[in-house]
Amino acid sequence: MKSINIKSIIAFAFFATAIGFTSCKSGNKTEAKETPKVEEKHSEAIEVSEEQMKAVGIELGSIEMKNLNSVVKSSGQLEVPPQNKADVNSLVSGIIKKIMVLEGNYVRQGQTVAILENTDIVKLQQDYLMLKKEIVYSEQEYQRQKELNTESAGTGKVFQQAASKYETDKARMKGIEKQLRQLNISPASVGNGNFVNQIPITAPISGVIGHIPIKTGSYIDMQTSLMDIVDNAQVHCDLQVFEKDLFKVKIGQEVEFILTNQNNKQITGTIYGINQSFENENKSVVVHAKINSTGGIRLLPGMYVSALINVGNQTVQAIPVDAVVSAEGKQYIFVVSAEEEKELTGKASEKEEKEKTEKVMETKAEKHIRFKKVEVTTGVTELGYTEITPLEEIPKDAKIVTKGAFYVLSKAAGGEEEE
Repeated sequence: MKSINIKSIIAFAFFATAIGFTSCKSGNKTEAKETPKVEEKHSEAIEVSEEQMKAVGIELGSIEMKNLNSVVKSSGQLEVPPQNKADVNSLVSGIIKKIMVLEGNYVRQGQTVAILENTDIVKLQQDYLMLKKEIVYSEQEYQRQKELNTESAGTGKVFQQAASKYETDKARMKGIEKQLRQLNISPASVGNGNFVNQIPITAPISGVIGHIPIKTGSYIDMQTSLMDIVDNAQVHCDLQVFEKDLFKVKIGQEVEFILTNQNNKQITGTIYGINQSFENENKSVVVHAKINSTGGIRLLPGMYVSALINVGNQTVQAIPVDAVVSAEGKQYIFVVSAEEEKELTGKASEKEEKEKTEKVMETKAEKHIRFKKVEVTTGVTELGYTEITPLEEIPKDAKIVTKGAFYVLSKAAGGEEEE
């Protein structure tokens, strides 16, 4: 029995020793895992020496309050007023004998663009010539009956009939003359017996010829469009403004346009009209803006634009444009850390204390400055300044990197990769 007790005691002692050893190993692992967390916390600060700052031109400044223009963002496309677009039509049907222009040609109002042939217009000219001769007799009869009626030699009924006939013939004469002029036929030439069976089709407005769907020999009627003409001299922009921004937009406000498909070229304009009804598709209102200056850019109807409507001034937090950097789809600035060096904490031997003190003194001698990366949202950009809203609290008088922020960003990225 004694031997059994001794063996039990030895086994128990060995088991207790094993458990203690395992606990020690487990504790060491816990400490090893906690160490990187401390290093990660320290790595939030980005250190740059004074020599590096001078070498790359890093400058410090403060967040300022600036009076920047507030804008409403919208999009749309270039259009021309309806009076600057026209379809070329004929007042009579007929056969196209000749087309005088090509697509892309510039024409002036009244210029002949095509020749149309119609035999029916010959009858109209015959009616005019016969009426012109008949009206001579009607006028003579009217004058004769008028004299007889004055001398009481005729009857009033005959005089009234002559007067009615003469006035009717005059009215018919004016009507046919107007029809001839609309067809670009000279009434005087027809009066001399010069009939035509071809008439010129003229441009209703000045502008550039667009699509020409007809060809020589085509039969056209009054509903057929021979071609279209567009005058781009009065091109303007139709913008889509949504309901939430509508109350900010007013006539007379300045607009900056960016031609999205033309290398983002910029032009300026002014709002001159605001529709009073919503578009059914997207619950927006069309706002019309005239173009102040094209800057030599050729503008065509249908070009897509992005627009910034200047709706007034507001005082906002702003920093130089170069102070904002982008990384992973977010915007950042760099703020000088309030803690320039860390305090020595915890128990340590005299040797360790001396080494840490020497390291801190060396850091002070090199004049390192620590920066903290702070995420911001940006707003209006004007006159070299950008509106910002920090996503965390920043001390009122905090210093920030106003120039060379990209270098600090690259240094931060390099430090993370090294870790």
